[in-house]
Amino acid sequence: MAKTSAVEKNKRRARMVKRHAARRNALKAIIMNKEMPIEERFRAQLKLAELPRNSAKVRIRNRCEVTGRPRAYYRKLRMSRIALRELGARGQVPGIVKSSW
Repeated sequence: MAKTSAVEKNKRRARMVKRHAARRNALKAIIMNKEMPIEERFRAQLKLAELPRNSAKVRIRNRCEVTGRPRAYYRKLRMSRIALRELGARGQVPGIVKSSW
């Protein structure tokens, strides 16, 4: 199990991303629009820099839903390899069978 504080911090970041997403996207659209005056684009850049860093989507870490482990994460299943192996061995993940040869 991962530290509870690390998992909670990641959840807090995800909530912050959701809260600021519309504003960030609007400012980024202004910044990327080459037809706008450079002064207005620069003001938008400054406003974007004033937003909290944790409101950026890239700050969110993919974590296992079961254990909170940040590494060896399968996006499709939203869990780590270790949790997948344990649940698969118990027969709780459909379609996964312990290999034998």
